[in-house]
Amino acid sequence: MIELRALTKHFGEKVAVDHLTFTVRPGIVTGFLGPNGAGKSTTMRMMLGLDRPTAGDVRIDGKHYADLHDPLTNIGALLEAKAWHPGRSAYHHLLCLAQSNRIPAQRVHEVLDTVGLTSVAKKRTKGFSLGMGQRLGIAAALLGDPRVLLFDEPVNGLDPEGIHWIRNLMKGLAAQGRTVFVSSHLMSEMALTADHLVVIGQGRLLADTSMAEFIARNSRAFVRIRTPQPEALRDALHTAGINAVASADGTFEVCDAQAAQLGELAAEHRIVLHELSPQRASLEEAFMRLTAETVEYHAHDGEPPPEQDRPAWGEGWRQGRGA
Repeated sequence: MIELRALTKHFGEKVAVDHLTFTVRPGIVTGFLGPNGAGKSTTMRMMLGLDRPTAGDVRIDGKHYADLHDPLTNIGALLEAKAWHPGRSAYHHLLCLAQSNRIPAQRVHEVLDTVGLTSVAKKRTKGFSLGMGQRLGIAAALLGDPRVLLFDEPVNGLDPEGIHWIRNLMKGLAAQGRTVFVSSHLMSEMALTADHLVVIGQGRLLADTSMAEFIARNSRAFVRIRTPQPEALRDALHTAGINAVASADGTFEVCDAQAAQLGELAAEHRIVLHELSPQRASLEEAFMRLTAETVEYHAHDGEPPPEQDRPAWGEGWRQGRGA
């Protein structure tokens, strides 16, 4: 379990994380969403002790990260791709991590097999593709067989088979009773993976709820109707007091009636329907509606590309370690 209580982080005058309070519970996959610059990466870094909070508290199974003995056996994390020495092989990268955390060498072979890198285990990582790097990072996160796992953009660089694999892996880990916390910008993938959502914007908590409830609260559902008799349908809907919006593709969208009701209305007026389909609200639409006022960077406003929500490596290291 991961517990955040009023977690806050300032970088100079910038407030990256603003009094975040939520709990990531075991047994489910919790998705972590927010626009660019929302503070997601900084929050995850504070969970791992890489950045020191300005205020507030974060605990892993009741302990601060710094107090964990052999931390890889408690929490595994994938935060950045290619976080290794390029001259080392995949095997020796993992072996170094294992030896520093008193993990048996046999476990290295097990996780390499789990992520599908056994055949390239002895190759130097400098030649790895982004997808192979992601798999190696996931192997490192799994190395200590931890009860808590953090994944930041885990599907980056993966092909469709790899995306399907990591989705099932995360669900399987949660089914074992582990705590799984995953951040991603791919809404379609998050909708298939996460059971619960934590959404932040400008460092503040916007939502902490189940996937179904989040979508229901922040998006609209409608019924799409397509017919070769648009005028007759429009008149029938108007007479019944049902509002319909005509779309550019010639279909109608109805928000205040059920599909069965609309089908019966069309049959009563002998109107032919080519389509009558309830449209499920999407996670992407719900996310866009909720975070619209917290988006810091817009592609159309002529601003320079956004920077990370933390300072450069050297400055972040000094602030995080108090040097």
